[in-house]
Amino acid sequence: MRRTLALAALCIAGAALTAAPARASGTGGAELDAVHIDLGDRAALQRGAKLFINYCLSCHSASYMRYNRLGRDLGISDELIKKNLLFAGSQAGDLMVTTMPAEDSEKWFGVAPPDLSLTGRSRGAEWLYTYLRSFYIDDGAPSGWNNKLFENVAMPHVLYELQGVQRPVLGAEEEVMEGRLVTVEKIESFELVRPGKLTPAEYDRAVSDLTHYMVYMAEPAQLRRYTVGFWVVVFLLLLLAPAWLLKKEYWKDVR
Repeated sequence: MRRTLALAALCIAGAALTAAPARASGTGGAELDAVHIDLGDRAALQRGAKLFINYCLSCHSASYMRYNRLGRDLGISDELIKKNLLFAGSQAGDLMVTTMPAEDSEKWFGVAPPDLSLTGRSRGAEWLYTYLRSFYIDDGAPSGWNNKLFENVAMPHVLYELQGVQRPVLGAEEEVMEGRLVTVEKIESFELVRPGKLTPAEYDRAVSDLTHYMVYMAEPAQLRRYTVGFWVVVFLLLLLAPAWLLKKEYWKDVR
C-alpha cells in the first residue's frame, strides 16, 4: 500500500514538472502577470462573454460552444441572448463561429485566426491576461501593433479603443548568447500615450472578465464539476468512519 501511494505521488510530481515548462514555453522569457480566476463570479463571466462576442468573435471562432449553453451556465435567458449577443441571422442553438471566411482572413493577416475554444486551457489564464495587456504601437509591424508576450504577432490590438495606445519603455539587460555576454534591449514597462475609453484599472478588470470567460469556455463542465466534486469529498469523508470500523472488524481475527 505504501509503495503504491509513493508511486502515485511520484507520478503526480512528474506530471507537474513536465507541465510547468509547457505552460511557460510561449512567454518568450517574459514574466506573466497574476490574475485571480473565480468561476463562481457569474457577473464577471457575463461581462467577459459580452466582450468576447463583441471584440473576438468577428475574427475568431469558438466552435465548441453554443450560445444557449452559455446562457444556461451564466444565467442569461434566450431572449437576452437574442437581443444582445446574437449576430443577425444567428439562432440561440448555433455554434459560436465567425462569419469571416478563412481565405480572406489569411490574406489580410497572413494567417487564419485560430479557434479560441480551448485557448483558456492550452495557454492558461495568466498568459491570456498578460497577452491582452501587452500590446503596443509598432510602426514597423504590418498591423501597426506588436506584443511583448508574442513578438511579431499577426493579430492587431482589437481592444485598443478600450485601453488606448501604449508604447514600450525599453531598458538594457545583459544576456549570454553563443558564449558571449551581450547587452540587449528589453521592454521594462509601458507608457500610455493616448487614453482609451477605460482607465487603466477599468481595462485591467475588463481583461480579467474576458479571461474569466475564456477559461470557462475551455471547459464549461467545470462549473458543475466543482459542485459535484465537493459532495463527492463529503461522501468519502462520511464513508471513512464505517470503512475504518469494518477494517478493524476484519483484521482482529487475522492478528
